[in-house]
Amino acid sequence: MASADSDRQALQQDGPAGQRARPGACEVVGAAETCVDLAPADGLERGGQAASHAQLDGQPGRCGEETANYPLGCDFDHNGCAGIPVHLRLLYREGAVFLARALAATRAAIDRDDANSYLPFQGHRALREAACGHVAAATGRSYDPGTQCVSVAGGLNGILNVLLATVEPGQEVVICDPVYAGLVNRIRLVGGVPRFVSCTPGPGGWATDPGELAAAIGPRTAAVLLMSPVMPTGAVLDREHFDAIADPVSRHRAWVIWDAAMERIRFDGQPPVHPSAHPGLTDRTITVGSASKELWMIGWRVGWVAGPEQIMADMGLVGLTNVACQVGIAQQAAAALNHPDAGADVAAATRVWQQRCELVLDQLAGYPCARPHGGWSLLIDTHSMGLTPGEVSRRLFTRAQVAATPMDGWGPSGSRYLRLVFANEPAERLTDLRARFDTALS
Repeated sequence: MASADSDRQALQQDGPAGQRARPGACEVVGAAETCVDLAPADGLERGGQAASHAQLDGQPGRCGEETANYPLGCDFDHNGCAGIPVHLRLLYREGAVFLARALAATRAAIDRDDANSYLPFQGHRALREAACGHVAAATGRSYDPGTQCVSVAGGLNGILNVLLATVEPGQEVVICDPVYAGLVNRIRLVGGVPRFVSCTPGPGGWATDPGELAAAIGPRTAAVLLMSPVMPTGAVLDREHFDAIADPVSRHRAWVIWDAAMERIRFDGQPPVHPSAHPGLTDRTITVGSASKELWMIGWRVGWVAGPEQIMADMGLVGLTNVACQVGIAQQAAAALNHPDAGADVAAATRVWQQRCELVLDQLAGYPCARPHGGWSLLIDTHSMGLTPGEVSRRLFTRAQVAATPMDGWGPSGSRYLRLVFANEPAERLTDLRARFDTALS
């Protein structure tokens, strides 16, 4: 087995997405002189808005219409935007050993026949076993990889499949507000009705009232879709929330859909608190996980769903109809998600994210920022400044070369907020953030 040093060297040579690192490479558009918000691909949905870009080196982009805000984040084959300086995105993953192992496993899988097959439709056994072990470690419950787990093409494909399997048109799905637009859109896509529960900012950060969460669950509720930390607020849900919802979930036979994509990215140093570990929710919780956010395996598009056997049979049928099968060579890499290096990598990355978060909060002291308790983003209440998020976004982008995302479409309260993502820029490039904000907003 390769040493950690050789793994790090391989990662430095090849980059985080399995491509040779090169000057000028950029994984996500939105790069300006300093871009605070260089969100990963999963973070580009903005309530139906699409962004646009021009071309670089004769390669046209493949985006939608131009927004009224600015060109931010599109699928562009790792090229940049004309008129916007292109940079190499500097990663935070100090010694990302697991990712180097994933790259090696992917290369090895290319030569394997079983990695180039439709079968098995429910996902490779090795991945399902690894996923069951991963969820069991967080919940204290065992899962049968043969009957209680399927692989999916990334976490959001898993969320959509679960919604298709559990929600009938017109039924409600309880969800926090503000929240990632991609979750809201998928509820609507299956014919569901989002039932929003406010997450409110305070001096200590964001909080969702457990009683309000429980009160939102009623006869029309098909599911409660939760994640912790919540994207984009960084709010953390804990046992008191699960205590509150256990009775109404059981009484109304609702499902708890747990989006576990960021569950280990907590700034309090505590392990994930999982609803399936709650005795009143074990039989009603479906866990959707992925390798994209915590392990930074964005391009592999690998995820998994684990839950009670009676619903997983439907999940298998939905997955077969929706995607048919997942990428074989990608599953081989993600099957190592329980390797000790994976947990160490997540912990190391979380420490760096937390340091950057504190730096941004310090730089923007006096601005109406709400402290996150995890995740990789924070929100600014521009409404309290007498400005719309779109206007602040435009000023930052044009006057101070800072790209930040308005939260339109991210729940009813999203239109108050501007999002700053601190996952990508190193700390030394954030030290003049206050000066940039002052310049843009003076």
